[in-house]
Amino acid sequence: MSGTRVHTINVNGVEIFYREAGKANAPVVLLLHGFPSSSFQYRNLITKLEGKYRVIAPDLPGFGFTKVPDALKYLYTFDNIAKTIEAFVDVLNLKKYAIYIFDYGAPTGLRLALSRPSAITAIISQNGNAFEVGLGEFWNGIRKYWNDPTPDNRKSLVWLTKFEATKFQV
Repeated sequence: MSGTRVHTINVNGVEIFYREAGKANAPVVLLLHGFPSSSFQYRNLITKLEGKYRVIAPDLPGFGFTKVPDALKYLYTFDNIAKTIEAFVDVLNLKKYAIYIFDYGAPTGLRLALSRPSAITAIISQNGNAFEVGLGEFWNGIRKYWNDPTPDNRKSLVWLTKFEATKFQV
């Protein structure tokens, strides 16, 4: 089967949207996107890899077409996002896979790798932070919110959801 297919699957109440391409019995590459994107960022890469790999690119909770019901009171932490992606991998019955991590996908994918190292066949990192020193001054406001998640600290980060912030990332 060729061509990118789109699916949704329920994982512990989270409706995860994902793109998939390649043969079901091919080696798996799990593509974990960054901020402020979604699996759409991999649309061209998926078509390049599908001849040799089974490529799976989920939209992380809080991004793209993945839906998280308010009733879940989901906490958008890297730990929780990683647990959701780990459950996603389980629902798809993936036993071995490479992870391609980018930006926010890095802390998610690295937590997945720590949780089940025997499942990981490779880690491909593009601009993925795995260390504190990689979080420079830009992160000070975000770090403040992480440490003290008050409504005021959250409000100070609204600029990150604006077009100008997205354009700045390019």
